[in-house]
Amino acid sequence: MKEFISRQISRVGAAGISLAINPWVKSLDIKIAHYDLSVNPARTEFREPCIFVFWHEYIVLPTMVWGNSNVTLLVSQHRDADWLVNIGKHMGFDSIRGSTTRGGPSAIRACRDVMKTNSLAMTPDGPKGPRRQMALGAIFLASRLQCPIIPIGFGYQNPIRLKTWDHFAVPKPGSRVRALMGPKIRIPRKADRHELESYRKAITENITTLTDVCERAAASGVDIQSQVPFIKNCNIICKSNVLEFSKPEKFQSIPDLRNKTKQNRLAA
Repeated sequence: MKEFISRQISRVGAAGISLAINPWVKSLDIKIAHYDLSVNPARTEFREPCIFVFWHEYIVLPTMVWGNSNVTLLVSQHRDADWLVNIGKHMGFDSIRGSTTRGGPSAIRACRDVMKTNSLAMTPDGPKGPRRQMALGAIFLASRLQCPIIPIGFGYQNPIRLKTWDHFAVPKPGSRVRALMGPKIRIPRKADRHELESYRKAITENITTLTDVCERAAASGVDIQSQVPFIKNCNIICKSNVLEFSKPEKFQSIPDLRNKTKQNRLAA
């Protein structure tokens, strides 16, 4: 009975939250930068299904802006995830419940079917942490399905931080929000445990690096190199024209993750 009541509360609460999200999002100064324009599911340049990975504490932003973009959420079967699933439904997301490591072949088959048309979004340090430590599930899935992983960083200006294991972040109305989408990273199909672990370490560092860039940009107001306003379903302004948005000397340069990932893998 308690579980039934809890689920009903999450459904009703999710509906209320989804109604409040639109005016909240419109008040935010959201800007995004890319290594590759074709990885953004909200843009017409998007090319192929991907696995998006970002830290659990920043799940608010992608839920707000990537609805109805053929992105499916891969969430745990933990009861706390009911809120995310219900909010996702209202915002235009499908969901898969389960774990690629605990669900075994059935979970992988479900992901394979979904990724014929949709991308997957995962928080690889969720649902309970440790904070900013990537589990192996997303790496294993990318290897077996041969879909690229896209590490993503987010940052909010002076966010509200909840007293949770991940220091969950909520952007304040009217604040700066920054996102940085990393390059496509492809994991070999026949990667062994050692190779998967080396990729896990490298991509963990990638997400943390991207997140750090976004947090500093949001806090300081300094632009990320080639950042543009977040506008759905239209072509992004060409990189050669991005300088119109800010003076070059005020850019935060984007780190070279491709070489960094390769070096980390070799070191491992």
